Amino acid sequence: METSKEELAYAGPNKETVNVFACISCGADLNYKPGTRHLTCTYCNAENEIPDSGEPVNENDFYEYINNSAATSAQMTISVVSCSACGANTTIDPNIRSHSCPYCMNPLVVKDAHTDSVIQPKAVLPFKLNKDEARNKFKAWVKGLWFAPNDLKKASVDTDRFNGMYIPYWTFDSNTQSSYIGQRGDYYYVNVNYTATENGKTVTKTRRDRKIRWHTVSGNVSHAFDDVLVIASHSLPLKYAEKLEPWDLENLTGFNESFLGGFITEKYKVELKEGFDTARNKMDDHIRTLVRKNIGGDQQRIINLNTKHSDITFKHILLPIYISAFRFKGKVYNFLVNGRTGEVQGERPYSAWKIALLVIAILAVIGVVAYFATRK
Repeated sequence: METSKEELAYAGPNKETVNVFACISCGADLNYKPGTRHLTCTYCNAENEIPDSGEPVNENDFYEYINNSAATSAQMTISVVSCSACGANTTIDPNIRSHSCPYCMNPLVVKDAHTDSVIQPKAVLPFKLNKDEARNKFKAWVKGLWFAPNDLKKASVDTDRFNGMYIPYWTFDSNTQSSYIGQRGDYYYVNVNYTATENGKTVTKTRRDRKIRWHTVSGNVSHAFDDVLVIASHSLPLKYAEKLEPWDLENLTGFNESFLGGFITEKYKVELKEGFDTARNKMDDHIRTLVRKNIGGDQQRIINLNTKHSDITFKHILLPIYISAFRFKGKVYNFLVNGRTGEVQGERPYSAWKIALLVIAILAVIGVVAYFATRK
């Protein structure tokens, strides 16, 4: 059974409600069953179908929203509690009286929960793996780690910290036109004479030295970016969260709170404008790659680059991640599991003696090669 009683609180214009879903058979609480379109009863195990609205997942015009629509667009009110230790803002059922932060396990002061109005997610990528399947992915990840201690397989997963969470993301689309001034470098080779001593005699030899000839160039490149992902959370380690990609965003479904039943949802902390700044940096990196390819040659220099963005659109979406930790020799290591693909990323211990043996082996090989080289 997935984590219960951590549902997202929704509200209409005048009152607050909570997405605790009732079974049509017995009235008990329902949780979303990963990999299906069902809510499963925690009491009688009855399956309750999640209807498919059939509506496409549309984009929102970025500048239209920033300039005109922010106050009137689809919003939702959530009940949020902030962690005093790590600062994470997670949703929580107001009926709960005690709880711990899903990130750092610091006790949360539930009575300090507050309501907040946020942009309603446009789409959700539902969990495909359940907790047992995610744990199996973790075990396989441990077995595949290089230079891991032999007894790492005995590490125990902290079940209290094994949480399925919907993490907020922004996606951005943009059509870009980039003009550049740069330099193209082409290799050429020249013959250089030099002297060397062979068998006690001085001889003249010739070698080929590589040179590079630079030419000033200019041009334009265009590219249509689609669904550039930006994580809207400061709670996850970015270097691990980004390695959970790629996500199968083609399977996004229109937002339906039923998919959140039994899971925790984090409120976004990266605002829309900040999110686009991050996305633009990602786009710039790709544009520079395109410019270098357009310049051609053997080496490239980009002296000036000017990019114009048009038709910018965005979506606020929720992606499924299992967040957990394992204990090994008294230390806690955090890790993440992609709730769709099972990709695992996180902290891990290393075996000092295995690394030392590898270094010794490499040095030994170098020594053998050097020995036979000097005997020629």
